[in-house]
Amino acid sequence: MELEPVIGLEIHVQLKTKSKMFCSCDNTGEDKPANTTICPVCMGHPGTLPVPNAEAIRMAIRAALALNLKVNLHSKFDRKNYFYPDLPKGYQISQYDEPLASEGYLEIETNQGKKKIGLERLHLEEDTAKLLHQGKKSLVDFNRAGTPLMEIVTKPEIKSPEEAKVFLQELRLIMRYIGASDADMEKGHLRCDANISLRPRGEDKMYPKTEIKNLNSFRAVEKALQYEVKRQSGEWRSGKINDVTGTRGWDESKGETIPQREKEAIHDYRYFPEPDIPPLNLSQEEVDAWRAELPELPADRRRRWQASYDLKTADARLLTEDKLLGDFTEHVIIRLAGELEGSVGATAKLAVNWIVNKLVEVMSEKKINLAQLPFEVDDFVQFLLLVARRQVNSTNAQILLRKMVETGKSPEQIMAEEDLTQSEEGFDIKAEIIKVMNSHSAQAEELRVGKTALIKYFVGLVMKETKGKADPVTIEQEIKKQISSN
Repeated sequence: MELEPVIGLEIHVQLKTKSKMFCSCDNTGEDKPANTTICPVCMGHPGTLPVPNAEAIRMAIRAALALNLKVNLHSKFDRKNYFYPDLPKGYQISQYDEPLASEGYLEIETNQGKKKIGLERLHLEEDTAKLLHQGKKSLVDFNRAGTPLMEIVTKPEIKSPEEAKVFLQELRLIMRYIGASDADMEKGHLRCDANISLRPRGEDKMYPKTEIKNLNSFRAVEKALQYEVKRQSGEWRSGKINDVTGTRGWDESKGETIPQREKEAIHDYRYFPEPDIPPLNLSQEEVDAWRAELPELPADRRRRWQASYDLKTADARLLTEDKLLGDFTEHVIIRLAGELEGSVGATAKLAVNWIVNKLVEVMSEKKINLAQLPFEVDDFVQFLLLVARRQVNSTNAQILLRKMVETGKSPEQIMAEEDLTQSEEGFDIKAEIIKVMNSHSAQAEELRVGKTALIKYFVGLVMKETKGKADPVTIEQEIKKQISSN
């Protein structure tokens, strides 16, 4: 019997607001000493009243629209009752039967092509405090208590651990593009619980499932689900299908899931409407205005770039992984196209080649991001113009770019200081080629009898003789003439 996984995800995303969900406390408590960004409201003191954060509601609606969810014009907050040390009030303000948004989807790219993953709901709630475990004791930091939190629940339509990973990566990218969250899993801005069951391929019936809690990296999500597929397959073969149900955690060091406390059922939480917060009523005009605010989303940008700029799929994906890098690239292409004749595709190819293959490489080596670059878009455009107009050859252009990243000086200033300008004055290219071929006669003879791969070797030798001044394209053309004439 062939079994297939059935996976659903519950994702919590911290919103990047200035203040918390129901009070005016600073929402950057993760960077502050423990228990310093708190007040009677987020500490759950008796008699305090919560006031919903309007910016958090706006961010959540923008996120819902970006995820193709239907924004419900009427929704309400509820009390989710349970006792745990990280919940000072004894209940969490959340949303139950009337969430902010429902019934949407996110389209992802898989090895089998595009696939839509259905979304069940998106609702708002407050985050809990953070427990810090030290040996046999636990300390509570309430800085995180009350942080605005979105919960996004998928339908059980994910068919593999790899799909789950791709889904989460695309979701994180969207959250960053719309400015809702930094969505950094390592910092807890994005947290994921995964539900997984198996069933005979082709069946629609749902079987007992396992919930894996608090997965804190894309790798952890993928590895934990892969482990569960193997574990549950073993239970099926042993006839213990019902034994897979329960809650488990991921042990990174052991590479396996381990049993945890049983999760409460819906009736255990005793949900009821939050009496201190009136229902949230929106107008369609408000929702339409928030929809108009949305930026171009990563999938749309990838499609447009491939169609308009003739970019490779891999380049389009790389350049949309970071919105700042994507914006930078777009500005460079547009300004460069205004300076050069020729197709936009050729201009884009030049810009993308230098950004993807050289600029990103230098930034990675220097351990800096785009926001830390010491030069502006115009400086990079001027650099590319020098390359396009063959005022600097490829070898010296790489030196020039590195100097720009290191010093922040303009390309023209570095060209003058480092004497990098391409010039064939004072060189007899033909004579230089003959000289190096005579001094490397064995390789020259191999070249003449058809080993054309040696052309690059001789181009390098001539470039060295001319101290990088000559044009490698001109050198290669002249070498080919030399070969054909002999």
